[in-house]
Amino acid sequence: MKPILTALVVLGAGLVPAHAQETCTRDAMVVFDGSGSMAEMGFNLLDEPRIFDARRAVRTVMPQVAPARRLGLVTYGFGRRESCASVVVRFPPEPDAADRIISEIDRLHPAGETPLTEAIAAAAQVLDYENKPGEIVLVTDGKETCGGSPCQLAADLAAGADMTVHVIGFRVRGEHFAWPDQPQDSFIEPVARCLADRTGGMYVNAETLDDLIGALRQTLGCQVLSEVTSGRPAMRGVL
Repeated sequence: MKPILTALVVLGAGLVPAHAQETCTRDAMVVFDGSGSMAEMGFNLLDEPRIFDARRAVRTVMPQVAPARRLGLVTYGFGRRESCASVVVRFPPEPDAADRIISEIDRLHPAGETPLTEAIAAAAQVLDYENKPGEIVLVTDGKETCGGSPCQLAADLAAGADMTVHVIGFRVRGEHFAWPDQPQDSFIEPVARCLADRTGGMYVNAETLDDLIGALRQTLGCQVLSEVTSGRPAMRGVL
């Protein structure tokens, strides 16, 4: 029986696309939006803050992804009201980081502004973007509010050693409130999308918990855990 099982494992490994195997060797940083808007109520029709479903998605996906690649975490916004000085590198990429990522996100409370450009730059520095390839996955519900220029940062990253940024827009809204069942053109895409466009990453729109779970699998799961979501690949160079 053991030789048969071994053969099946080898066969299964051979079915994994070469691109997936290559991507899994890259370290990745998760950049998690903890700004005050993540505490806003009612967007999922259950009178809960956005952060609740974001935590549920993290608890679901991280145990599936972490065994396949080294992950690290950057957060911003948490615990610093009306402040842009909130970017924290929680830890650099490490093996089997699921429990640590879940714990860090579960114990933090949304507040403050959205210095997402600074947060992405911090993640890129941790990954040594000028010398090594890597991936960054940004989970955000809004736009840069601290004066950063994500599109300029994207150009800088694109000039490095193959740093890919994926952006998950989670229940992104415009200036005026819109319920999820309203026409899609009432929603906006964050300016941070150019981070994905210019680095060859994906921008994925996520409205529901299932969307967000699928988006995290699609961007972090080395193509192996990917599911069909409402997202679409972002083409390099498209603004």
